[in-house]
Amino acid sequence: MSQAKAGAIHIALLRGINVSGRNRLPMADLVSIFEGAGSSDVVTYIQSGNVVLRAKDALARKLPELVAAAIAEQFGYRIPVVMRSAPDLERIARSNPFESQGTSAKSLHVAFLENQPTADQIAALDPKRSAGDRFEIIGKEIYLHCPNGLARSKLTNAYFDAKLQTTSTFRNWRTTLHLCGMSR
Repeated sequence: MSQAKAGAIHIALLRGINVSGRNRLPMADLVSIFEGAGSSDVVTYIQSGNVVLRAKDALARKLPELVAAAIAEQFGYRIPVVMRSAPDLERIARSNPFESQGTSAKSLHVAFLENQPTADQIAALDPKRSAGDRFEIIGKEIYLHCPNGLARSKLTNAYFDAKLQTTSTFRNWRTTLHLCGMSR
């Protein structure tokens, strides 16, 4: 991404698009939605709602609602959008507590939370909910180690959203690192 353009680099993570044939959203249309909301240098990664863009911080704070509203208007469904800055993503990439333990990248995931949970909300989570799986919350991220795969885990969006009273969207570790590289 060109450093000459105005605004900082941000990453938008959309939940639930192009999954199992539901909530279809062509990436060209997604780029147009972000550009129409005022972003520049908009690039998507794979078909599952990963967007790297440039925007001033004030706009980046408004983008989740602007983009969700535009998707609802154009496509008829409501999609949660979680934002992170490029420095946030760098910090997230350096902070995975399971990576330093030699854990395979295939079993690592991150849940990006819209809001930071309280200590009481975190304490209410059941660390034994999903046998063999582990998680750790650092800031607005949940790092997950799911050796049997995320599809078999009971650590789901619905569970974390309900317990932490927020919105989450999951990415595998390789996608997270790739987005981090794209945002440099």
